[in-house]
Amino acid sequence: MVRKALTRRQAVQFHEILTTICDKWAVLILYQLSHGTKRHGELQRAIPGVSQKMLTQTLRKLARDQLVRRTVYAVVPPRVEYAMTPLGKTITEPLSALYTWTEDHVREVLKARRAVLTGRRKASS
Repeated sequence: MVRKALTRRQAVQFHEILTTICDKWAVLILYQLSHGTKRHGELQRAIPGVSQKMLTQTLRKLARDQLVRRTVYAVVPPRVEYAMTPLGKTITEPLSALYTWTEDHVREVLKARRAVLTGRRKASS
C-alpha cells in the first residue's frame, strides 16, 4: 500500500480519528449498531465488560464525529436511541473485514502469544 507522505497536521488528524475508531469499545459499539438502532441498555448488555461510564464516553465521541446519531424522545421516562449515521455506515465494511480476519486467525495469534509467554518463562527460570 503506497501512500503519499502526510503533513504533520494530517498525521495528527489521522491519529485523532483512528484513536476514536480503533478504541476497543468503539469497534464493539459500531459492530452492534451495524445491526440496527439500539438503546444504551441494549448496548451495555450486548458488550460484555463495558462500564456505563465507558459506554457513555465512547458514544459521545462517536456522536461528536458524526459516526453515531443520538436521538432523544420526549417521553416519560426519557428514551434515547443510538444508530449509525450515513458516515458511520461507511466504516461497516472495513470493520467487518477486520472482524473476519480476527475470526479466521484467532487461533494463530493466540498460539503465537502462548509461545512468547512460554519462552519468557523458560528464560526467567
